[in-house]
Amino acid sequence: MVRKILNGIYCYIGIGSNLGDALQNCRDAVYRLSQIRATQLTGVSSFYKSEPVGIENQDWFVNAVVEIKTGLTPNELLHALQSIENAMGRKREIKGGPRIIDLDLLFYGQDIIDEPDLQVPHPEIHKRRFVLEPLNEVASYFIHPVFGVSVRGLKDRLNDRKIVEYLSPSLFQNVKQDGRVPGKNNYTGQSR
Repeated sequence: MVRKILNGIYCYIGIGSNLGDALQNCRDAVYRLSQIRATQLTGVSSFYKSEPVGIENQDWFVNAVVEIKTGLTPNELLHALQSIENAMGRKREIKGGPRIIDLDLLFYGQDIIDEPDLQVPHPEIHKRRFVLEPLNEVASYFIHPVFGVSVRGLKDRLNDRKIVEYLSPSLFQNVKQDGRVPGKNNYTGQSR
């Protein structure tokens, strides 16, 4: 079955983990994102290992960014992301603390949303190398709707000195034409 999302919105989701097998947690999240209704996976960055921000006395994170096309509203998409986090065992005990998975809605097309539970674009994008490095892979020319600057431009002027290192290739070669990732344990880890 081929899923077609004719009139969807392109969105970018940040993925992060630093508990357990963080790389596998992020890969599992990519698989789960590909299963969201009315949504098609259209791009996946490489995976990066990054120094923690905020609470520094914790394990390093694995980070990536996924591009999707969705027919969901911003709040429906947020609910889907939170459902994935909950299903994967996410605990919200310490803000900025260790987590098995973190899914952030970075951009919802060019929309600007400022609600108590949802701020889009994500308010910290322009300050975080661990977001801009993978985001630049999948959306370098995307224009930030608040700053009017491309992702590449934001990355080039970034002052963040935290270490972000390439870890593993993208999973995008494993994405089927319908935007789904076959079987969550079928990751080859092959380079593009």
